Amino acid sequence: MSDCRGGFKTRPYRGPEEDNLTNQDYPAEVWQRAQPIRLLLLDVDGVLTDGRLYFDAKGEALKVFHVLDGHGIKMVQQAGIEVAMLSGRRSDAAFHRAQELGVHRFYEGLRDKLAVLQELLAALHLDPRQVAMVADDLVDLPVMTRVGLAVAVADAVPEVKAAAHWVTPLPGGRGAVRQVCDLLLQAQGQWDRITGVWLEPGD
Repeated sequence: MSDCRGGFKTRPYRGPEEDNLTNQDYPAEVWQRAQPIRLLLLDVDGVLTDGRLYFDAKGEALKVFHVLDGHGIKMVQQAGIEVAMLSGRRSDAAFHRAQELGVHRFYEGLRDKLAVLQELLAALHLDPRQVAMVADDLVDLPVMTRVGLAVAVADAVPEVKAAAHWVTPLPGGRGAVRQVCDLLLQAQGQWDRITGVWLEPGD
């Protein structure tokens, strides 16, 4: 089926191209849907990357990941949210990025992402309403339409945007995942606890 290797004081990151979001900028439905999320599913190409593939002289595909997305993933993990990466392609670069971030639920070479969702729901004893999916292309629609919070990145195809509960202001590979992570932390009242180590004034 699949190959598995394995009230708010500051504002969340939005990016240099955009003004910062505040709590009130999230639609009420999105805020409510974010509160019970315990599993965050991330597409790889076009979500954690900008979708472009770079091939070296040996034909190896290279990918570029955004450090802010990685930090967001680490923060939601600290908040007790499980993270899984789902990819239709096989990629050593994506696998190593997952390992670096401590994402042990890494699925690649997928033809059926919905089967992975069902597998994870059973393994983690979750309800679909406790799952969020971040996507950009048509192959993600079967999962998006079955989870509690469906998110499209800013440069997703129109059909994915139409199916999403929320569209991130930033595009894939350029901070969109970080924006989703910030949303989850805020909606679940975890932002101050997780970020306090950096935001508290020094002695």
